Amino acid sequence: MSEKTPVDLWFDPFCPFAWVTSRWLLEVEKVRPIEPRWHIMSLNVLNEGKDVPEAYREQIARAIGPVRVVAAAAAKYGEHVVGPLYTELGTRFHNQRAVRRLGDLRDTVQDALAAAGLDTALADAMDSTDYDEAVRRSHDEGITLVGQEVGTPVIRVGQNAFFGPVISSIPRGEDAGRLWDGVLLVTGFDEFFELKRSRTSEPRFD
Repeated sequence: MSEKTPVDLWFDPFCPFAWVTSRWLLEVEKVRPIEPRWHIMSLNVLNEGKDVPEAYREQIARAIGPVRVVAAAAAKYGEHVVGPLYTELGTRFHNQRAVRRLGDLRDTVQDALAAAGLDTALADAMDSTDYDEAVRRSHDEGITLVGQEVGTPVIRVGQNAFFGPVISSIPRGEDAGRLWDGVLLVTGFDEFFELKRSRTSEPRFD
């Protein structure tokens, strides 16, 4: 069996496009010899000092809560729980649309912790600054690889790091592998920086 290539992905659980990309990466794992590794970043930290709509700023200010919880879980159990907890959070936030109901965010986070087999008391970290240094450290590690003009997700493969890909649906099977091959091909050029078009569809999670 060929050795698997580590692939690091930085995510904010609140971001729907990071969620789609992360689920695509799990599909890639089925058809290419890669090993996804999960790291937190924060849309709230990313947008500090930036001119963004007030409604969005209020959303991301609350969204740092789940990021803190992931940091707290990693501190208590180890980094291996980050991926499973992200899956439980993302499924609830995006597939089940709980992210649209930020009023019951704590209940959703506790439910995700329980489903991941983790201490539900870790939800207390949502309202604590105790893990903010760890959040910022992980965020800075990811964003420094690609620059401050982009966001989540960030992917690193060896010395190759990039923002995205931003996709609106999850490729399956060999389609997932072909997209992976293409992304690695274009981002492997040191002087390649951007390939973009306007989004014409909302993210889908099925």
